Amino acid sequence: MLIGFFIMGLLAYRTYTQHPPVPRAVVDDRGQVLYTGRDISKGQQVFLHNGLMEYGSAFGHGAYLGPDFTADYLRRAANIVTRSFGGAGALAGEAQRKTIQDFRTNRYDQRSSRLTLTAGQAAAFRALVPYYSRFFSEPTTIHGLRPKAITDRTELRQLTAFFAWTAWAASTERPGHDYTYTNNWPPEPRVDNKPTGNVVVWSVLSLIALLGGIGILFGAFGRWGRNLGWHGREQATLSFRAPGDVALTPAQRACAWFFFVMAALFLLQTLVGAASQHYRADIDNFFGFDLAQIFPYNLMRTWHVQLALFWVATSFVAAGIFLAPMIARREPKHQGKLAFALLGALAVVVFGTLIGSYLGVHGVLQHAASNWFGLQGFEYLDLARLWQVLLSIGLFVWVFMLWRVLRRRLAAEHPGNMPWLFFLAACAIPAFYAVGLIARTGDNFTTTEFWRFWVVHLWVEDFLELFTTVMVAYMFVLLGVVREKIALTVVFLDIVLYSAGGIVGTMHHLYFSGEPAEHMALGAFFSAGEVIPLTFLTVEAWSFLQLGAAQESRSQTPFPHRWAVMFLVSVGFWNFLGAGIFGFLINLPIVSYFEIGTALTANHGHAAMMGVYGMLALGLAMFCLRYLIPANRWPEKWARICFWSTNIGLAWMCFATLLPLGILQLYKSVDSGYFEARELKFLTNDTNTVLEWLRLPGDIVFIAGGALPALYIAYLGIRRTVKHVTFDEPDDILFTEISGVTEPGPDEATAAHIA
Repeated sequence: MLIGFFIMGLLAYRTYTQHPPVPRAVVDDRGQVLYTGRDISKGQQVFLHNGLMEYGSAFGHGAYLGPDFTADYLRRAANIVTRSFGGAGALAGEAQRKTIQDFRTNRYDQRSSRLTLTAGQAAAFRALVPYYSRFFSEPTTIHGLRPKAITDRTELRQLTAFFAWTAWAASTERPGHDYTYTNNWPPEPRVDNKPTGNVVVWSVLSLIALLGGIGILFGAFGRWGRNLGWHGREQATLSFRAPGDVALTPAQRACAWFFFVMAALFLLQTLVGAASQHYRADIDNFFGFDLAQIFPYNLMRTWHVQLALFWVATSFVAAGIFLAPMIARREPKHQGKLAFALLGALAVVVFGTLIGSYLGVHGVLQHAASNWFGLQGFEYLDLARLWQVLLSIGLFVWVFMLWRVLRRRLAAEHPGNMPWLFFLAACAIPAFYAVGLIARTGDNFTTTEFWRFWVVHLWVEDFLELFTTVMVAYMFVLLGVVREKIALTVVFLDIVLYSAGGIVGTMHHLYFSGEPAEHMALGAFFSAGEVIPLTFLTVEAWSFLQLGAAQESRSQTPFPHRWAVMFLVSVGFWNFLGAGIFGFLINLPIVSYFEIGTALTANHGHAAMMGVYGMLALGLAMFCLRYLIPANRWPEKWARICFWSTNIGLAWMCFATLLPLGILQLYKSVDSGYFEARELKFLTNDTNTVLEWLRLPGDIVFIAGGALPALYIAYLGIRRTVKHVTFDEPDDILFTEISGVTEPGPDEATAAHIA
């Protein structure tokens, strides 16, 4: 892990020294200023604060309904330049050669920070300012944006300047190299953009790394497998305490409200997600209603992405508060009041984000006001800076709450034991979310992307993964299903395996964002290492099933967590499929070169985010709510329906729409061009429209059978909360071992009480 962060530090240094320069002035061949560096920065802020990164994309990153504006500007500018050279008939070849030379020659003067464009490039910029002005000031909703989304002439010119700068970086050769600042992305034959040697070679080497790593891991499991995976107390028979007999602390009872809020946010997120997806099926007609007049696509997608993070984080926070007293065997006074205060603060952040983004997209909040109270506009970090700061503070307060509960237990434990791992894993969550504060809307777009993906990848895919592993391990320890020594082995193994590829593998997001080639090389190679442990998650999934089934078959009392375990099984499956197979498919540089920003990216995102963290959030909720709801009120049927509906609905979403649509888009990109694959005309053709409508049954199953039952179960948690209240937890809190007894060693779980 330390080596990984050392490498990331070096890559951060290279990002700041090798990013595409933002010139102080951009001039034409006669020295007349076309636009300035300030115009580029302001145009970037117009792009972000109007939620356009949740409509289209730049450098391939963003949303998928609108065009990639880097590729869009580059294609249109190249066509204008080619025509200026008489690019038709007998002169076509010569015009093409001159166009390539115009775009690929680097005329940036580092001493004066001045960029000179050719006459053709300058004419293209002047022609495209009115084109994008018409596009964004369109009085109707035919593009999925609100009517007259941007009308200020200065802002439209600055926005075009930002697009022009990204296209310049994508078509101009990096000094000392024969490829562009973006490693020749996007694919565009008009400017001779084609895959580089780095793209091909590192794709091959990442495949070799994957196959070699899987072979090594198979060998390790073959030799030491008995000591590496999840194993139960094979010789012990446990008697599980009935959930209604487990007394809860005030903070644990408060968690019922957290899970109710979580379920409500989950339902809202699915509804706005369905609305945003409908734009791709029928862009200006939502069952007879022009939705974009009030809820344009970029607003719906902003809410969809932010709500996903909010409801998953709410579940993790609640689960941490719920498990802490079981680990510490105590809860200090006023912890329940702190829990409700934290929930109130979360509500302020959520509603502030939803209202602020609405006002920002509709132009009520602009400039600094939008940045602080509306929306910053970075994909996944859309929320305004104020809400981002408050959310970071709230997560640190959550860590403080855990420390209040655990401090006596931590003082008595070795730093390598489970209580410390639980606490340290929790500390990493606010720490790495706060890294996103480094990204500012006016900074160089390449550097902001570097820090944004520390949150998107390191926070979500690494440290939430680590906290997940620790929480699942502790759940099994507290239930007596595994001993603490086994759980520790699994946790440390996961730290090694996920950190080996996951930290430096962050760079696989930044192949074409203006980073130097070493980011691609290391990102491709190490991201292959991320997939290696995921290949064994199917084994882990079966282990979860066997642990629960084995104990249930021998226990005198029913195993109370069938559906929590089933959600953990689905986490293993979707981690393997969504993060492993679908993720590695698009992580290969040669595939990413053609597919970035297509439905294949969305396919991976939905399968990995909902399939892993969404299912885990629901599983944690099921575990905790099982103790919050009296046994005679537990809705077994609705828990079963919730599990199967969410998994069937997600599978339908991926295999009926996102995967086939992504394959068609990838083929179009390779065969006709990336520009054509991202055109709205292609996205809304008859074939793709049928695929989009095929998603509807799966969405209905997911929402009606998954999100609604989850909300009902959470409602029972607040309506029927168990009455037993305590500040001290017994040693035999969740189970009693009644046979096959051996004295626990010093490294064994203290949750067990020997009968």
